[in-house]
Amino acid sequence: MKKMIPCMHRLFLLWFCLGCGLAVRVAAEPVIPAAILPFNELGDGVKGEGPKVGVLLFAELIAQPHLYLVEREDLNKALQEQELNLSGLVGPGEAVRVGYLTGARILITGSLIESGNARFLVAKVIGTETSRVLGASVRGTRDSSTEGLTTELAEKIVTLLEERSGELLPKVVDPEDRIRTLVEALEGKELPALSIQITEEHIGRQIIDPAAETEVQRYALGAGFTVVEPGEKATYWLVGEAFSEFAVRRGNLISVKARVELKILDETNQVIAVDRQTRVAVDLAEHIAAKTALQEAAADLAERMLPRLAK
Repeated sequence: MKKMIPCMHRLFLLWFCLGCGLAVRVAAEPVIPAAILPFNELGDGVKGEGPKVGVLLFAELIAQPHLYLVEREDLNKALQEQELNLSGLVGPGEAVRVGYLTGARILITGSLIESGNARFLVAKVIGTETSRVLGASVRGTRDSSTEGLTTELAEKIVTLLEERSGELLPKVVDPEDRIRTLVEALEGKELPALSIQITEEHIGRQIIDPAAETEVQRYALGAGFTVVEPGEKATYWLVGEAFSEFAVRRGNLISVKARVELKILDETNQVIAVDRQTRVAVDLAEHIAAKTALQEAAADLAERMLPRLAK
């Protein structure tokens, strides 16, 4: 029995970390949903090799425990349904859209270039939630094989994600720290009464408890606002919609994407602010991943919008 306690503790830690979008190896590392697009081709000698780079890179990266790759069939289906034909020329703006469609937080794309007697394989690693772009590249001779260059590039991408993923992903902040920041920003100001109503739907599955509404209420109460029930007198009404949807599955892990849209109305029913947020979460259970993604999106909105209501 004594030996079982540490084991149960580790299992609980693994479950908790996965619920927050994390997995555990030796230490906690983010499980990053990622998608690999076909690479662009520049040069007569590399024609037809761009799609091959994407396939090979997928094969190289699929074994990485902290990467959660979108299957190529799912990726192609999502792009075809939206009539998107993206390649190595994709920019941060398009990456955000692809990330939303597939649940990927990281997009890997780039170009295979032949210039003179040299070949270059250049990757752009894009954070779909932050629009931040980092790069990695390898160089070979004109006779260098695509397979060899791709293997070298995969190693550089793995190193880049291990060392700099924090620059690509939204910063993880403890909710209590965020509430304390709100309290400090609102200190000495008059805080009005709020009514908060956010309808919520998880596509394909019924979710009973309203995660987004609860999270906004939590931040409002923590910051010192008075939150009233619907129908009671309030100074401002925060109303909106939230929905989440299954993105991809890899083994036992499930990725879910969520979006929350929120607007603020005053006593004259005039809209004084509008905002929205999309987030992605990974968990062993679909409904837990959905709630986590909704909570994170709602927390982002609360942090941005509540300070605007102080007098």
